[in-house]
Amino acid sequence: MSDAISSMLHESRVFEPSAHFLSNIGPLNVPDMGAYERMYRQSMDDPITFWGTIARAFRWYRPFTEVLDWNCPDARWFADGTTNVCANCVDRQVDDGFGDDTAIIWEGEPCAPEPEIRRITYRDLQREVSRTANALKSMGVRRGDVVTIYMGMVPELTITMLACARIGAPHSVIFGGFAASAIVDRVSDAKSKVIVTCDGSWRRGQVVPLKQSVDEACERLPDVAHVLVVRRTNAPITMREGRDQWWHEVVTRQADDCPCEEMGAEDLLFLLYTSGSTGKPKGIRHTTGGYMVFTAFTAKTTFNLVPGRNHVYFCTADIGWITGHSYIVYGMLPNRVPTVMYEGAPNFPAEDRFWSMIARHRVTHFYTAPTAIRAFMKWGDEHPARHDLTSLLLLGTVGEPINPEAWMWYHDKIGLKRCPIVDTMWQTETGGHIITPLPGCTPTVPGSCTLPFFGIDAAIVNERGEPLAPNQGGLLVIRKPWPGMLRGIHGDRARYIETYWSKVPGMYVAGDGARRDERGYFWIMGRIDDVINVSGHRLGTMEVESALVSHPAVVEAAVVGMPHEIKGTGIAAFVTLAPSSTGSADASLRKQLAEHVTREIGAIARPDMIRFTAQLPKTRSGKIMRRLLRDIAAGKDLTQDTTTLEDFTVLAKLRESDE
Repeated sequence: MSDAISSMLHESRVFEPSAHFLSNIGPLNVPDMGAYERMYRQSMDDPITFWGTIARAFRWYRPFTEVLDWNCPDARWFADGTTNVCANCVDRQVDDGFGDDTAIIWEGEPCAPEPEIRRITYRDLQREVSRTANALKSMGVRRGDVVTIYMGMVPELTITMLACARIGAPHSVIFGGFAASAIVDRVSDAKSKVIVTCDGSWRRGQVVPLKQSVDEACERLPDVAHVLVVRRTNAPITMREGRDQWWHEVVTRQADDCPCEEMGAEDLLFLLYTSGSTGKPKGIRHTTGGYMVFTAFTAKTTFNLVPGRNHVYFCTADIGWITGHSYIVYGMLPNRVPTVMYEGAPNFPAEDRFWSMIARHRVTHFYTAPTAIRAFMKWGDEHPARHDLTSLLLLGTVGEPINPEAWMWYHDKIGLKRCPIVDTMWQTETGGHIITPLPGCTPTVPGSCTLPFFGIDAAIVNERGEPLAPNQGGLLVIRKPWPGMLRGIHGDRARYIETYWSKVPGMYVAGDGARRDERGYFWIMGRIDDVINVSGHRLGTMEVESALVSHPAVVEAAVVGMPHEIKGTGIAAFVTLAPSSTGSADASLRKQLAEHVTREIGAIARPDMIRFTAQLPKTRSGKIMRRLLRDIAAGKDLTQDTTTLEDFTVLAKLRESDE
């Protein structure tokens, strides 16, 4: 990517740490940029001391004596120590006298006449996790056995994860939006014999038939011996005798004491499968000690979590994704700040659901995706305006690069111009944040994820591994190991090396194109597959999308490459308009938008095709499925996996509007 064009959005807005945040947050974990630079330098020069000191603050049964054993691409962190993640999330809080503190605030989707709310203390959690762990043992689950979890966003999901960690059984959580075929692939790869599910889950007032999908999958999974079912929706389901059991009949009769298994730091904690456009899903392996330390430390530092300060943290992700694993469960519970779990959709029963929840629970920390923010913009400013959002102290974004205009809307309308925004860059594979601002410390720039987290030796390089000059696009790599890094792809060593370590030998390749500006801030251009080669120049789709969204008529945009007989690859833009502009969706507006991109970036970035659409194809977690748009732009038949697509009618409408 050394021939990358140096085009970029003209973004000069800089936001210094918020005085409101500094006066209300309590002690800062990283008080200023001087402290950041000293800590970062130590994490680079002496990672053994840096991470060893942080890790010793956790509960270990046998203290580690060796912090890191690194033989690229294999890292072993705290490997001779033993611990248990559940003990650090739950039992430690009870033993330290905080058993009556709230651990989880859960809100169900149905809200008539009032929302269904459960507040679960650490003592409650310890009791329910122990019962669930004993129930799993009664089904024959032993240390090292993978338990599959396919559930809606109910407390029993978190409880089951912690129960697995308690007894040393790795879990494999499958997102509740996946179809039966995806369950088959993941259960088969993990060799799992136990599935925990719900009768169904609520989504926009409708029941998602989870148990039905499990039944369909089990027709092709003869080795599944037990299915444990939580009654959530009372949807009619079939219970197969000898295999299926009700949670309320099995778990509630168990003893509420179950000792934590003493686990080696490098023992497997969980598998989490990531899917791509080709090939079977990759089972990302995360182990016990390093992941535990990294997620809790990144959560504490990035969000400046301070126990006892009436903080309430709300992450809108589904636990079926890594964001939910790391920043609803495993990163939050050790920090003793209540974590909000929400079951349903952000626009049920109305488009102000999140804002009503923030007001109702006095949320102080709010963490959501840029895709969701752009949807909030489209729905209208009146929705957040009718709720009291003054409890908010900090905002975060996760999942993809955020367009500067969406960043500004989030800052102005949700943060009321006084909350810092932590724009976090990380992946399933990294376990936790790798590039992010630190609140009260880092000056922020809309659209930039700013600076590397401690211990992350991030760089922009070409294919030979040579560092590139400022504002020259290249490959985002990490050159040193960090505790939260993946330990491989389950059962596929060759794929692990090929995917992450072969493009630039000796360096972890994140799969993103990026650049670093004059002040050292990182800007993510998009996935390598989403970087478009136009007439020999490489353009990041994120920058073209941001240019489009900066036009007042545009709420959301997705940009992909398309075949072009002269350029080789042209630029196709799929655009969703603001409600006030939908009547002007014509050739004149297309020309205006193309000229706007030209002014913002340059003539090389001018879209060759602009198509207006009421909706973009997205997963249920809100990510735009650009690979499907690439096929549509190229006029190809859709043969790719669409099991994660939320609304199939979107594709049909895009096909109908094909020009």
